[in-house]
Amino acid sequence: MKVRHCLYFDEKVSAELEALTAKPGTSKSDIVNAALQAFFQTRGADQLDARLRPRLDRLSDRLGRIERDQQIVLETLALFIRFQLTISAPLPANQLSAMQAAGNERYQSFIDQVSRKLAKGAAFSSEIIERAEDQRDDDEGAK
Repeated sequence: MKVRHCLYFDEKVSAELEALTAKPGTSKSDIVNAALQAFFQTRGADQLDARLRPRLDRLSDRLGRIERDQQIVLETLALFIRFQLTISAPLPANQLSAMQAAGNERYQSFIDQVSRKLAKGAAFSSEIIERAEDQRDDDEGAK
C-alpha cells in the first residue's frame, strides 16, 4: 500500500527531478522514494557511528595501554632471566638444600612485596614508565 503525499520542492530540484523522469520506466515517486530510503540509511549509519566512535576510541586507548604494559612485563622478565642466568653458578650438592631454603625465603619476600604494591594500587609498570621518561628527558637534556 502506498501513501499519498503532497510535497513542495525548490525549482532547481524540481527541474532535475523532471529531467530524471524523462526516461521511460522511471517515475517521480520511485526516485523520491529511493532517495529518501538512501537518506534514512546513511543518517542511521552516521548516528550509529557517532554513538560507537567514542567507545571504540576508549577501547583502542585501553588496548594500547595493555599492549604497552605487556611489553614492559616481557622486557622485565627477559632482563631478569638473562641476569639470573648470567650470575648464577651451578651449586655443589652439599650447599643445595641451604640455597633452596634461602631461595624460598627470597621468593616469599618477593611475593610479599608484590602483594603490598597491588594492595596500594601502585603498579610497577607505571614506575618503570616514569623512570624511562625521566631517563629520556635527561638524555635529551644532555644533548
